[in-house]
Amino acid sequence: MSKVVETAIAAARAGGEVLLANFRNLPPGSIAEKVLNDFVTTADRASEKTVVQTIRDAFPRDNFLAEEGGTAGSAGDPDARTWIIDPLDGTSNFIAGFPFWCVSIGAREKGGMTAGVIWDPLRGELFAGERGGGAFRNGERMRVTARQGLRGAFLGTGFPFRSRDRIDPYLALFKAVFLEARAIRRAGSAALDLAMVAAGVFDGFFEFRLSIWDIAAGSLLIEEAGGELTDFDGGQRHWQRGNVVGGNASVARAIRDKAKELFKEEEIGGAGSSSI
Repeated sequence: MSKVVETAIAAARAGGEVLLANFRNLPPGSIAEKVLNDFVTTADRASEKTVVQTIRDAFPRDNFLAEEGGTAGSAGDPDARTWIIDPLDGTSNFIAGFPFWCVSIGAREKGGMTAGVIWDPLRGELFAGERGGGAFRNGERMRVTARQGLRGAFLGTGFPFRSRDRIDPYLALFKAVFLEARAIRRAGSAALDLAMVAAGVFDGFFEFRLSIWDIAAGSLLIEEAGGELTDFDGGQRHWQRGNVVGGNASVARAIRDKAKELFKEEEIGGAGSSSI
């Protein structure tokens, strides 16, 4: 295990400790609404501060792209490694006391993701991977499922709560997929959903307009587990737009085929968040 992955694990665990201390224990006045239906808590910010500081202690010249703090870099070197951080993915779940949320940390170098860590403190599950080194859950190698197509598939998704103007194409795709799949789950943490794809729990996943910090670590884990993460055209514009389809190659292709019957990637638009 490289120093990069070890540092990401240490940072995720440290952030998780902050979150555990606040889960179902948020003090009055600790919740704010950034935009409609998109919340942040003092726990998000405290977790992010802890995560960033842990990484910065090990790699002081690296850059950061974090959900709450934005872009930062002590060295100002655009070619340096960039850490892409979601200090609490599943904030609405966290606020409500629903036990499905995580810390997500990805490392990107020279145009590609090189490491990813997703830490689920409540269940003690650590998903970690490195480019060319595989992906692991609590030390056990992960592989995506071998399911062929949508019939009988177990899928994850997320509702476009930030982009309700796109609810009609989303619901059309949901219906088309639902009529063939065994079941679809919407748990409320895209990063953890992607980790479940890599672990072979979900056969596939789809969602509109995610942010980079939602998908950075999970994309690396899925690819290292033998799967793929693309936009609805099968390309790589999910990094700019946030529209994602993930899974093993067969299931991901089947979801994209359904989508192509209903809309074009350009019609869904983009997330409007920072891109890499």
